[in-house]
Amino acid sequence: MSGENLSTLILLGSFLLMVFLRFPIAYSVGISTVLCLISMGQNLTVLPLQMHHGVWSFSLMAVPFFITMGVLMGSGGISDKLIALANSLVGWMRGGLAMVNIVASYFFGGISGSASADTASLGSILIPMMVDQGYDVDFSTAVTITSSCEGLLVPPSHNMVIYATTAGGISVGALFMAGYLPGALLAISLMVGSYIISVKRNYPKGERFSLVKFLKQLGTSFWALAAILIVVVGVVGGVFTATESAAIAVVYSLIVSVFIYRGMDWKGVWKGLESCIDTLAIVLILIAMSGAFGYCLTNLHVPAKAAALITGVSNSPIIIALLLNLILLVLGMIMDMAPIILIATPILLPVATSIGISPIQFGIMVVLNCGIGLLTPPVGAVLFIGSAVAKRPMEKVVRATLPFYLCMLITLLLLTFIPQISLWLPSLFGYAV
Repeated sequence: MSGENLSTLILLGSFLLMVFLRFPIAYSVGISTVLCLISMGQNLTVLPLQMHHGVWSFSLMAVPFFITMGVLMGSGGISDKLIALANSLVGWMRGGLAMVNIVASYFFGGISGSASADTASLGSILIPMMVDQGYDVDFSTAVTITSSCEGLLVPPSHNMVIYATTAGGISVGALFMAGYLPGALLAISLMVGSYIISVKRNYPKGERFSLVKFLKQLGTSFWALAAILIVVVGVVGGVFTATESAAIAVVYSLIVSVFIYRGMDWKGVWKGLESCIDTLAIVLILIAMSGAFGYCLTNLHVPAKAAALITGVSNSPIIIALLLNLILLVLGMIMDMAPIILIATPILLPVATSIGISPIQFGIMVVLNCGIGLLTPPVGAVLFIGSAVAKRPMEKVVRATLPFYLCMLITLLLLTFIPQISLWLPSLFGYAV
């Protein structure tokens, strides 16, 4: 075995071993990188230099701002307003509260950008509400956790920013625009699945649709939805960068939460900021460690070897695209979202582009695959949160989620093989796709 192949085996083998042994992911990445550098005969001063390089990016400054914005808006009384807006829009349908759950997640996801925050915030309100109206508790939990993944696609998503940086300077604005239609497609797919189950189980309808009531709720919820407009319109219109828009959105979120909706006091603000620091510490140490890990991957030519290995399985772009999805789905079952984006993107993106998949389209595929992974054992963070909120055994929630897994996989296949779902809006606004 050559020295390069041995170092590759040490890097990837030790990393996967520690993941399966449930090491903290940052430790897994860091220790495997150190072992690889030693096997390559490199000075360990490379490690802090590459860690610094990994986080030295202006675009990445948007990540802490977007996380802070989500925490402030999510804790500031926004949830009730968005649930009421969704209820006035789709509550009249059969299984109306399930539809409200899905649509509210679309709205809330555009504010929080976090599936976990969506599940914890909306789930604590909607799951008991659905149970009181006669919905099965496991069905209610399944709807909540699967619809929360819409927020990963709907901008502003900090995971999109991480992907854009990792993929090598892809436009954040293009990725933001690319997420709207896939997020809506996922919502429609989940609504169809919910409607079929609701008809079979005779779940109740809500009140008849009223345009006056909808417009009134839209006016009440405008201040929450305006945060999305500030970010997206500002970035797409070229008024400011993603980082600048995120900083402005934080100030706006603070004003709305404290002074307009009055869902937070200053004590709550400080508590929210403490929560942000905990999350940011995890995210940024992962990004730093992944910078060093990526350095080893590049020096060992792992992306080129992986591309040759995958394309050697078949010459068919369809088979290769399915294989890419399968790899990402399996990774999602054993790893959290940010590490997958940071580690898998440099390896798999060249394969995707070699079969004609746009980097922007591939970003949407990666995010949705990771979102599905958040719902699957053994490391499904959103699955655990949903089970905890509903106080239900995880295996029963998984069983109730099976029809919705199918809806999400159908959406994933449509996004994989119909590029225009992801690329139409960015191209309409003049981005190169």
